[in-house]
Amino acid sequence: MQFHEVRFPATLSFGSVGGPERRTDVVTISNGYEERNSPWAHSRRRYDAGMGMRSLDDIETMIAFFEARYGQLFAFRWKDWSDYRSSKPSLDITAFDQEIGTGDGVKSEFQLLKTYDSGAYSYVRPITKPVSGTVRVGVADVELTDTVEFSVDLTSGLVTFANAPQAGATVTAGFEFDVPVRFDTDRIQTSIASFQAGEVPNVPIVEVRI
Repeated sequence: MQFHEVRFPATLSFGSVGGPERRTDVVTISNGYEERNSPWAHSRRRYDAGMGMRSLDDIETMIAFFEARYGQLFAFRWKDWSDYRSSKPSLDITAFDQEIGTGDGVKSEFQLLKTYDSGAYSYVRPITKPVSGTVRVGVADVELTDTVEFSVDLTSGLVTFANAPQAGATVTAGFEFDVPVRFDTDRIQTSIASFQAGEVPNVPIVEVRI
């Protein structure tokens, strides 16, 4: 994976439009009923970083970032302002926000996860790009000490414990995270609307699998 561990400027991603997409194959059979199937286990997110008027400094920053990624060649981090925390937006992050596994006395590595619940149904999303300094971890309702009792790989979202959690112990975590993405174009078009501002009508961004 050609990936640069650098975040797209958060001031430029703020106000962008985007969100998750799914792929569903729908077949209508002769009696009018449908058969639906999805080849994707996980959703993929798309964004538009253009969003109309920008200052000339913003446009210069965006172009520099695009050039340094060589267009679509290198993926990077993206802050999704609508979904970047393990907790609800109105609450503080805690070590008990998300359940990421159950100890068995042997396993010492756990993937960061975020669960989306709706009624009796849910979707579990792997988190592969946690933000440095934000990850908190708990085992059996006790918060652990970072770098002493556990460590986090910021490039994969893998939590490694110094001592494997005991059998039956619930492993939890709280964190901020980025989305691994790339530009979905090899071209950026701009126009200068005045001496103070310009327009970037469309800069498509798409999530990549890690």
